[in-house]
Amino acid sequence: MRTLLFTIAALLISSVTFAQQPANNASKNETLVAVYSYSGNTRHVALQIQKGVGDADFFEIKPVKPYSQDYNECVNQAKKEINDNYRPELADFPKNINQYKTIFIGSPNWWGTMAPPVATFIEKCGSLKGVKVVPFFTHGGGGMQNCEKDVKAMAEKAGATVLQGKTWSGYSATSLTTEVQDWAKSVK
Repeated sequence: MRTLLFTIAALLISSVTFAQQPANNASKNETLVAVYSYSGNTRHVALQIQKGVGDADFFEIKPVKPYSQDYNECVNQAKKEINDNYRPELADFPKNINQYKTIFIGSPNWWGTMAPPVATFIEKCGSLKGVKVVPFFTHGGGGMQNCEKDVKAMAEKAGATVLQGKTWSGYSATSLTTEVQDWAKSVK
């Protein structure tokens, strides 16, 4: 039942149209919103951040091999990958990553930290010297846990300045439009 609800939510959210500018096209924007989303909740928040910030490119972090749509299989795989410090290969990566001065990085809270594709993304960025990283997360009841701390450690190691992160309940993500947009405006 839960898998069905996640699938329906993902389909509904993906059907909503927003003015997105892909991060792989020529752009003069200095802000990027990069997100990994399993069920669509984190993606919805990311699109609201993009809308709140205004001039921002959007990039969806996707592993080459998608996670199972079966919730229990996904949970087991994620737990194993996190415990093994595994970094899945990404299907794509922004070609112009060095142009960004601010990168909002979003992830669901998986086992108290970021999803493995997000860790891969941060590592692939290489040097983040002079870049402001703004982490954001959705959760199913676990709150922030180590998500912000772990992103901060990786991004600061790459030279970034990491601003305070924010987390929202995934269950209420689609109803937080104004709150998310106002937060994004306040940190840019």
